[in-house]
Amino acid sequence: MVFSRQGQAVSIEYPMGKDVPWGIGPRIRKRVENDVYKTLSAPAEAIYKEKSSRFLAYAWPVKDADEVKGHVEALRKRYYDATHHCYAYRLGVDGALFRANDDGEPSGTAGRPILGQLISFGLTDCLIVVVRYFGGTKLGVPGLINAYKESARAVIENGEIVERTVDMELILSFDYNTMNDVMRIVKEEQPRILEQCFDNRCLLRVAIRKSRSEMLVARFDKIEGVEVNVTEQ
Repeated sequence: MVFSRQGQAVSIEYPMGKDVPWGIGPRIRKRVENDVYKTLSAPAEAIYKEKSSRFLAYAWPVKDADEVKGHVEALRKRYYDATHHCYAYRLGVDGALFRANDDGEPSGTAGRPILGQLISFGLTDCLIVVVRYFGGTKLGVPGLINAYKESARAVIENGEIVERTVDMELILSFDYNTMNDVMRIVKEEQPRILEQCFDNRCLLRVAIRKSRSEMLVARFDKIEGVEVNVTEQ
């Protein structure tokens, strides 16, 4: 039987800076691994105006840095004449991987306020980009912080926040004569059946919430001849 899982993680608060790099969450603490998180169900848009400057805000659910890069580059091409393309994102069930980019705005006035709204709404696996067209009047540091904060808030509120779970996928291989024992556990624990093939040697592929997966694996492990391989979806 193969069972893979992550250990405890420690997160730290990263100091203020122009471009917050990959980090591991706010405040030093040990965390209990969670399998529920909030993100956006679909892309969203919003427009915020302040003293003739226009802030075009875009948000997407994302899974990795490659998706982030693709969305940011697409907006840079689309709005090639804009003054700034500032963004922030969080990745992972606890938002442990994050980045905030000011794209030329004064340090800490753009990316960090955007990131702050992602944290305030408890969102992860989410990217927000705010495109600014300068309107001729300087906003000052407080004005910029507020403008990027409100732009991020507006695009989040225009989207739909959904709760998702982290699921583990179990692939079971077993002899046909143990099928009744296996299926009794499936009926009791109610994992999602993804694939099944019953022959002399049977294959069953199921998914279940991460917090319940270890117990389910332990039950299958008690059946002689059952092989279980577990991976995170």
